[in-house]
Amino acid sequence: MRRSLLFFIYRYLIPYGGLLLVKALSATYRVRLYDPENEQTVLDGHQSLIYASWHQRFFPGITFFSSRKPIAIMISQSRDGEMVARVVDILGWRSVRGSSTRGGVAALKRLKDLARKGYKIGHIVDGPKGPFGYVKPGLLRIAQVAGKPVVPTITSAQKKWVFNSWDRFMVPKPFSRVIIRFGKAIDVPAELEGDAFEQKRASIEQRLKELYEDTDRMWADPDKIAAIFSKWTTKRSGHIRQS
Repeated sequence: MRRSLLFFIYRYLIPYGGLLLVKALSATYRVRLYDPENEQTVLDGHQSLIYASWHQRFFPGITFFSSRKPIAIMISQSRDGEMVARVVDILGWRSVRGSSTRGGVAALKRLKDLARKGYKIGHIVDGPKGPFGYVKPGLLRIAQVAGKPVVPTITSAQKKWVFNSWDRFMVPKPFSRVIIRFGKAIDVPAELEGDAFEQKRASIEQRLKELYEDTDRMWADPDKIAAIFSKWTTKRSGHIRQS
């Protein structure tokens, strides 16, 4: 009986209850896209891409990127990964189970097949436990195997809670303004190895850091923020376009 209750809580109550809270909070946000053409240009040319983000900032994307379906994400085969995969499945994303230590090869092959079918790929570059901001090699391996560009995907909130976790995880407060920014696409050649691979990894890491810092600085510029949030937006094919 106790085992059945725990299974129900872990399998259904926590994922559904938690997601309900996430959706309710996310519905209050005022979201604007910045540099959306960087995303659209890649989709026009490749029909797929890899969204690359820090673990610290992925909260606003939980519901936002449901508008980018079909989308897939690699999740570890750990017990914690099982709960995350459950939430992802409820959202309508495609969870692909695997990591660098377990099931990675099969997961990469599955992501490659999905990318060929037009699935976009979401990837947390420093997850699940850091180091903070460190781009792990898995991002580059996915890009090499899938043959798709990496698009830095930046989220920044004007008002937020900051948690005492390994990465100072951030959750935008109710009714906060949120910017979602797309960086220019980064190609990762399939033959890249050794020192050249590490240089590319480090350059992506630095680029993400620069974009997050630059986007965060926008909140200190009232004129820029007013310009961004005064633009009306329309939804078209799941995309929000600045006008």
